[in-house]
Amino acid sequence: MPVSATKSPRVAVLADSDTRWKWGALTAQRVVPGVPEESAGPGIRLDGYLLRGRATPTPRQLTEVGVRADSLREVTAVEFLRAIREESYDVLVLALVGGAVQAVLHGLRRLWEGTGERPVVVTGYVGVVYEKLADGLLLRHGADLVLANSRQDAERFRAVYEGVGADARAVTEVALPFLGGQPHTGEHDPRTVVFAAQPSVPENRRDRAYLLDRLIQHARRHPEREVLLKLRSKPGEHTTHIEELPYQKLAQGQDLPANFRLVYGHMGEVLDRTDLLVTVSSTAALEALHRRIPTAVLTDLGVRETLGNHHFAGSGCLASWDQLDAGHRPEPDKEWVARQGVAAEGSYDTAFDEARERIAGLLDRAGGLPPLEPYYTTRTAPGYLPGILARHHLGPDGTPLPGAPAADRTPGPVRRIVRLAARGAYRHGVQRVAPVIRRMGEL
Repeated sequence: MPVSATKSPRVAVLADSDTRWKWGALTAQRVVPGVPEESAGPGIRLDGYLLRGRATPTPRQLTEVGVRADSLREVTAVEFLRAIREESYDVLVLALVGGAVQAVLHGLRRLWEGTGERPVVVTGYVGVVYEKLADGLLLRHGADLVLANSRQDAERFRAVYEGVGADARAVTEVALPFLGGQPHTGEHDPRTVVFAAQPSVPENRRDRAYLLDRLIQHARRHPEREVLLKLRSKPGEHTTHIEELPYQKLAQGQDLPANFRLVYGHMGEVLDRTDLLVTVSSTAALEALHRRIPTAVLTDLGVRETLGNHHFAGSGCLASWDQLDAGHRPEPDKEWVARQGVAAEGSYDTAFDEARERIAGLLDRAGGLPPLEPYYTTRTAPGYLPGILARHHLGPDGTPLPGAPAADRTPGPVRRIVRLAARGAYRHGVQRVAPVIRRMGEL
């Protein structure tokens, strides 16, 4: 499916949360070959599809991400497959959790069976990969490109694929697509300390209350500083991970110092005024390191795989609140930073060249593209794959199951109200009911 030099490449991004939409849309803008510079035509045409589920982003979240699409609609996996059958795209970007990627890959394989005329399929990870490495990778296997956000990830990804006998040629090294902004050159007035909150790390009330208390204490110890708690979502909203105990609820009723504030908004805009970024393991740490902002990854709750801060071992950024209260400024290890795709030394502009060249080569391939070949099949994983596909109303061969939602059936007002009510009930259960039941179980 060669791209004409006079028309815009058409790209579809399927995402299941606000953060994955941000990653998918920005990735598309960086890796899809655009119109040649000598052409007066526009860039890519971007159609966005939001996979319906617990984390489907709200209009406010989409606005905060700040990525515009030429069209945007909410779909199920089956509806997406039907839309792809009716539309002509050059590239598909699957910005989804691993199981959804695998289901869509099998659905696309079935959809394009017997024809080489198909788009290039790209997938990857929205940030730091610190858990379920093998599981997540094998669920993404089968795409034409599996993007790795750093040299370290590319090496790990290839090792996993080769270790199970899967084709590793799809692994392509890039960088996080949302790095950028002006480098930190000196402290602001007032000096600004930002804690980047995460929806699921840590997950229990005690640890989250501890981190909030230490942040408030830091503000009281340093009244000359501005201390910001950067939040990912508002109560009732979901992002990539479930947030049972939002910090803003934990802060309700507390006597907060005047120099302490809760903030929302685009992370890049917050980093513009940040002099110290503090987190447990957020990808925001890599954004800050890219801009040479002093960055601290907390050790107060231990260095543990469940927290994800073990990923930063060797970074030079590990520190405790006691050290930060006393004025410690972590110094990042240059070699570690270079292996993480942070590109603080200025190589960011070329980080996507390989992916762009590979996609261009696939688009220009004579005779079209070969069938998608996921590692998981009913032969390699007969007890695992069917359940993954069934969750998205697909049979073991990728065919939509009877009763799957129809793409041409626009929900009426009653159906829309019921859907919103169901989603709200789910979020209420996660954020209100589940914690209560968990506490009762600990009695």
